[in-house]
Amino acid sequence: MPAPLNRVATTPELPSTADVVVIGGGIVGVFAAYYLTRRGLKVALVEKGLIGAEQSSRNWGWCRQQNRDARELPMSTKSLDLWERFATETGEDTGFRRCGLFYLSNSDDELSGWARWRDFARSVGVTTHMLSSAEATERGRATGASWKGGVFSPTDGIADPASAAPAVARAILKLGGTVHQSCAARGIDIEGGRLSGVVTEHGTIRTKIAIFAGGAWASSFCRQLGIRFPQASVRSSILSVSPGASGLPDALHTSAVSVTRRGDGGYTLAISGGGRVDLTPQQFRYAPQFLPMFVRRWRSLALGGLEGFRSGHETLARWRLDAPTPMERMRILDPKVDQRTIRLTHSRALELLPALRNTNVSAVWAGYVDSTPDGVPGIGEITTVPGFILAAGFSGHGFGIGPGAGHLIADIATGDTPIVDPRPYHPERFQRSAWGKVADF
Repeated sequence: MPAPLNRVATTPELPSTADVVVIGGGIVGVFAAYYLTRRGLKVALVEKGLIGAEQSSRNWGWCRQQNRDARELPMSTKSLDLWERFATETGEDTGFRRCGLFYLSNSDDELSGWARWRDFARSVGVTTHMLSSAEATERGRATGASWKGGVFSPTDGIADPASAAPAVARAILKLGGTVHQSCAARGIDIEGGRLSGVVTEHGTIRTKIAIFAGGAWASSFCRQLGIRFPQASVRSSILSVSPGASGLPDALHTSAVSVTRRGDGGYTLAISGGGRVDLTPQQFRYAPQFLPMFVRRWRSLALGGLEGFRSGHETLARWRLDAPTPMERMRILDPKVDQRTIRLTHSRALELLPALRNTNVSAVWAGYVDSTPDGVPGIGEITTVPGFILAAGFSGHGFGIGPGAGHLIADIATGDTPIVDPRPYHPERFQRSAWGKVADF
């Protein structure tokens, strides 16, 4: 694994029955399973590879309200509280802390956009501070440069991508839930017009509720069930450096590069929004629905290669339930790193923060950021398959809002009062155009 990841134990035996089966052991899946298990339900979490091994361990680790789209902001705010509460409830360490997020800019347009978001945030009770040139330059003194301005969101924070999902999985085990790694879900059984079981490579679990939180695999899995879920993935390449730099902010964003302190004292370095689009059959199928997104984001994207075909997560093929699936052939999505992006990211980081010259590159990796046409996740029960709840398309935001999303999914599954309004997230909206609805992020 190029991206650091803590390991978690696997439950030896697959249960024959469960109240709920959660498919996918990323941050959203584990939090959904955790909140369901806390409510006394018998929960089985199945993961084709390792807990947290795909995008949940390959992201920056930011847990933010700052610059969130209005539809995601309520979930972001709830998630910050839930990140804190999780540590108190379980004694498990996700690395979460409210260190604040710090943005610097020399662009008048960018600063104006942040100021508009600040005004909106005030209307919903979220605190963020615009910084004058003098304040931004002083707070950003580690850069050794002068800045026109910036923003600081003091209640936002970071968690450790290497630790978070495994920590939640351990909490599930403590509560009596089961965790099954190297156990791909191949599909579902239906009886009487509703879901009646989840078919895995190791056997079938009888259940009335299944939650699919499989990240970039969601669209191809849904296709097997006759569900049309538009999804497109962007290959993002980032790196980490060793400990050794002092005096740096815990989390800093600029248009050139973003820097985040890791749990081991090193830093993750990345270019925001950048990535390569690897051509796949699914990319072509859903291209018309993603045109509004492309119009907004095309400057930060580049054409990729055939990595998507190799990975198999965006296949249009149908598969059998009694034979290995693409998910078993690709246990962990680990796409090829874009070395040009890595070199550019590293050089920009060294230029921005000279203290990083005292560090060495410790790891490089790539991952697939799965997106929906409007950049907002799809969460909700699929009406054509009662008992099947989809939670995917988190568009690069899933790690930070994982606790809130997991709580909302548990609320939907149990019929409890939802922690936030679920209507903006329901997948049925993808039957309509995304023009004018693409998220600001």
